[in-house]
Amino acid sequence: MPFPYKAVLITGATSGIGQALAERMIAEGIFVIAVGRRQDRLDALVTKHGVDKVAAEPFDVSDLDAIPDWVQRITQNYPELDSIVLNAGFQRTLDFRSPSTISLPLVSSELTTNYLSPVHLVTAFLPHLASLAPQPTSIVFVSSGLSVLPLPRCANYSATKAAIHSLAWSLRCQLSGPESPLTHHIRIVEIMPPAVRTELHTQQPDLVAEGQGEIGVPLAAYIDETWNALASKEDLDTIVHSVLKDQLEKIEGPRRETWEGFIGAMRNSGLKF
Repeated sequence: MPFPYKAVLITGATSGIGQALAERMIAEGIFVIAVGRRQDRLDALVTKHGVDKVAAEPFDVSDLDAIPDWVQRITQNYPELDSIVLNAGFQRTLDFRSPSTISLPLVSSELTTNYLSPVHLVTAFLPHLASLAPQPTSIVFVSSGLSVLPLPRCANYSATKAAIHSLAWSLRCQLSGPESPLTHHIRIVEIMPPAVRTELHTQQPDLVAEGQGEIGVPLAAYIDETWNALASKEDLDTIVHSVLKDQLEKIEGPRRETWEGFIGAMRNSGLKF
């Protein structure tokens, strides 16, 4: 169905895909709750569009212990919130050929931001989204094409996105199955970007030094195609950019068919799955 949500929270909204998607939704008349760590950029977004169109909510999603109280405040302040876009993330090189260069605290931080924070946020926001039934609500994950075709240079990033990809499949199955009729109104959408020209790359000194800081699909073109898919009548649960679509479908099509058969068999057998 066309994008039916009227108040959308977006994490990582101060740069890249998150910021561009926020601006596109604002242009489409959707109220955006912009979440990020950089207060100056959040303020600039509000100054540009106005408080009637966007709200700034500074928050570090990697602070897992703070998430429950923060989500409670958000849902109290914005009871109309009907969609969350879990976009915040970062990427760094992880080279096991040179163990001395590996910062394990940075590896842990990447895992926390890219994967653990979405798990905590979904857990915290689900009661609110469930309470809005039968109104349509959604959880939108931003994963990556690297969730299926991992890039060895950024092994940890690829692994975190593979975890998000798997989580999206399992969460969709749990919330849409016959065992859980009270959550059928919660749509699970996964956006799987290719490389996009954003700060994800320009903030990596090793990539910049190799002249690869500007790689990827131009951001404006990427957002145009992604928004058109989000707002299409096809009710897509996975949004893949055209530069990856054929390649990923060769892998994901048979895998999804096998997985759905497996889930069907488990369900029919009465086994816990």
